[in-house]
Amino acid sequence: MATETRSVYVETLGCARNDVDSEELAARLIGDGWVLVDTAEGADAVVVNTCGFVDVAKKDSIDAVLAAAEYKSESSGPIVVAVGCLAERYGAELAESLPEADAVLGFDDYADIGNRLRSLLAGEPHVPHAPRDRRRLLPISPIDRMDTAVAIPGHGDNEVIPGWSPPVLRKRLDGSPVAPVKLASGCDRRCTFCAIPSFRGSFISRPPADVLAEIAWLVDEGVSEVVLVSENSTSYGKDLGDIRLLESLLPAIGQETTITRARVAYLQPAEVRPGLLEVMARTEVIAPYFDLSFQHASPKVLRRMRRFGGLEEFCELVDTIRALDPEAGIRSNVIVGFPGEEEQDVEILVQFLERARLDAIGVFGYSDEDGTEAFTFTDKVPTEVVDARVKMITALAEELMAQRAEDRIGSIVEVLIEEVDISDEEWVATGRAGHQGPDDAESIVSPAPGAATTPPLVGAIVRARVTDCAGLDLLCEQVAEDE
Repeated sequence: MATETRSVYVETLGCARNDVDSEELAARLIGDGWVLVDTAEGADAVVVNTCGFVDVAKKDSIDAVLAAAEYKSESSGPIVVAVGCLAERYGAELAESLPEADAVLGFDDYADIGNRLRSLLAGEPHVPHAPRDRRRLLPISPIDRMDTAVAIPGHGDNEVIPGWSPPVLRKRLDGSPVAPVKLASGCDRRCTFCAIPSFRGSFISRPPADVLAEIAWLVDEGVSEVVLVSENSTSYGKDLGDIRLLESLLPAIGQETTITRARVAYLQPAEVRPGLLEVMARTEVIAPYFDLSFQHASPKVLRRMRRFGGLEEFCELVDTIRALDPEAGIRSNVIVGFPGEEEQDVEILVQFLERARLDAIGVFGYSDEDGTEAFTFTDKVPTEVVDARVKMITALAEELMAQRAEDRIGSIVEVLIEEVDISDEEWVATGRAGHQGPDDAESIVSPAPGAATTPPLVGAIVRARVTDCAGLDLLCEQVAEDE
């Protein structure tokens, strides 16, 4: 007897790594006979891929589950299933506190996601998992991890999925010309404020052949730029026996695929090697973009975070990048109000930001994350002080970023077009220059006055001169290719 065809809607919250995981889940479901739909309304099942990073992201994830549950009634409506980091991290606890979800599934459920959903539709009960430290599932020695059978979302596991024909276990969920590609999953660092390694596990790389094959497939899907993501991209290859593997992978992307542009995200400053910086700066296909997770600049605060470096080391790193490419974009995140942070530590952070003049800065106030070492620290900074410091550093960051954008007026940038608006035979295109990462800022391109130009295609690279800026966004005019 034929199995009834069921429909499923997949909603994703959180980071680009979650985007990849959702597209793998979508491929698994399609391969198992499910029909992917674009809305929760009318679907048989809704899968919400949650984020479990910080309180705001957790709230957004729970709100998404509650919103999906509004489509349910006593006799109809979809089953609502929570997956992803929040679900993996809290398991049974989340299921108990969120009865609106019909099930909370962990990473170990991904390989059989289609049958899990069918069981729920049939009214069969599901016992949510008890969370465990996923770092303990892999050997301590990185080199011994590759042959361990552990569920690692977004890696595909080189499985043969009946009914799934593409060479990559992934189904695009949007038509963007930009797509993330996972370099690796997990993290071996022990930052005292971060819970991610406990539910994402230890660091494990994807083989270069898998990464290159996925990029080639994405090109066939209409993608022009890939963003290489992981929890720590500078560790890529250490479990494959080559800590400098990223230095050889990046040129191979340009040599073995036809992708227009690639950028590298999530670089750990303490692990950045001079050779890696040189390869990134000199490899044509790699965007002039350096995403460095500084987090602070005070050596005292960084040591309490179990991180390395400080004001002088970080400024030297920034200077090295700018010596290789003065026009390169540099972004980072900083945490203020970490336990034990004093006014002199904040002043060191201010000095760093003023000297470094980064292109994009994310400012976060410290908040306790259960299960982390910092959660147990007793010298917490009062909430009102944290809030005041966030306000002050955010204002400084916005001023510095705006100045950096103004510095680019008159320069030529290469903008990858992501959207084109045509009205009354006039056009305006929006995209990002090489130095602008996802969610940092945009470049808005229009034709030069009096120029008779056709609108650019989405996914194309357009050379443009920066004429002005609006906050962090650049206002540009298209220029001739030979200009």
